[in-house]
Amino acid sequence: MHGSVFAVESQTEKGRSAIKVCEREREYCRERDVYLRLIACEVADVRGCAVPEMLRHDDELWVIEMTVVTRPFVLDFAGAYLDDPPDFSDEVLADWRAEKQEQFGSRWSEVQAILRDLEGHGVFLVDVNPGNVSFGD
Repeated sequence: MHGSVFAVESQTEKGRSAIKVCEREREYCRERDVYLRLIACEVADVRGCAVPEMLRHDDELWVIEMTVVTRPFVLDFAGAYLDDPPDFSDEVLADWRAEKQEQFGSRWSEVQAILRDLEGHGVFLVDVNPGNVSFGD
C-alpha cells in the first residue's frame, strides 16, 4: 500500500533480505523511524511474532532493507504513528475495532495484546490486517 517490496539475494552477504521502496517520503520516514525505535528498544519479536530487522536505509531514495521473516510476524510500519496515537474520533475508532474484530475473529485479543506491547515502545500501529499481523496457523 505504501510502496513496493522486493525479495533480494545479497551478492556480498549470505542470505536473503527484502527491500521496500516507499512511494512517499512521509511513509518512508514513519517506517524508518519505527524501525530505529524498535532497534533502540531491542525488539526482535512481539509476543512471539517476528519483527523484521532493518538492515539499511536510504533517506534520498526512500528505501529500507530488512530481514525476511516468516509467520508468525508483525510488519509494515509505514502507516504507524510514533509516540502519539492518531487523533481519530470515537466513532472512527469504534468502526476500526469492529472491522478488526471481524478480520481476526478469535485471535483479535492476541492482536490487541501485540498492539499494547508496541504502544509500550511508543509505536501505534493502525494498518492492522491479517497480512501485517499473521500467526503461524
